[in-house]
Amino acid sequence: MRFAAAAVLLALVAGCASSPEGPTTATGAQGGEATDPRNRARIHTELASLYYARGNMSVALDELRVAAAADNTYAPAHAMFGSVYMALRENKLAQASFEKAVSIAPTDPDINHNYGWFLCQTGHAPESIRYFQQAVKNPLYPTPWRTYSAAGVCTQMSGNVKDAEDFFQRALRLEPDEPTALLQLGQIRYRQAKYDEARRLVSRYNKLVAPSAESLWLALRVERQLREKVAEQSFANQLRRRFPGSPEYGALQRGEYDK
Repeated sequence: MRFAAAAVLLALVAGCASSPEGPTTATGAQGGEATDPRNRARIHTELASLYYARGNMSVALDELRVAAAADNTYAPAHAMFGSVYMALRENKLAQASFEKAVSIAPTDPDINHNYGWFLCQTGHAPESIRYFQQAVKNPLYPTPWRTYSAAGVCTQMSGNVKDAEDFFQRALRLEPDEPTALLQLGQIRYRQAKYDEARRLVSRYNKLVAPSAESLWLALRVERQLREKVAEQSFANQLRRRFPGSPEYGALQRGEYDK
């Protein structure tokens, strides 16, 4: 089963370090606080996060080495190391970094979320759930719905549709416009033959974000089941125009609507 591309981008490094504002070097820190080890670690971790977002992993690693040298007990730096190494597919180094971060800050929700996502993406989906659950336990966590969505994706990968459904529903109770939960719960409702609800969920998704091949394919199949030929053809046209090389369009051409 393919999952939404949005799931792969479930705020993997959100919260590890905010994007830096103002000065772009530690020597320019506000208030002359750059000499404080913790503040130096924070500044360089923020810089690493910015370079990570730009795809410059080499410089991100350089900034993180400076951060760790300043304060090796600064957990977000180790979590950011984990995210960078994960992007580089250095999974052993990523795991060691995430484990270090969790050992320093075992209740930090962002660190637990990110480590859980790493485990999920590296073939350890069942193990990821306890880290997601630890993340949402924190009452100060501002975005628990992203973690419930991640838990739903990873639980679904393990073949546990019932618990995945519950996680997606929890995400949507907290944030009715959470895109990944909308699309993945829509997929579940389609397989349950609850086509009206599937239509509502995928329609909401397509209004919130740019439609994907997966969301257009789901919408097309829903309308096919509801015998709405005009709507079905409209989604078929969009799929052909926007994603002509996608597996979904290939399935449409072969008439494989439920494979």
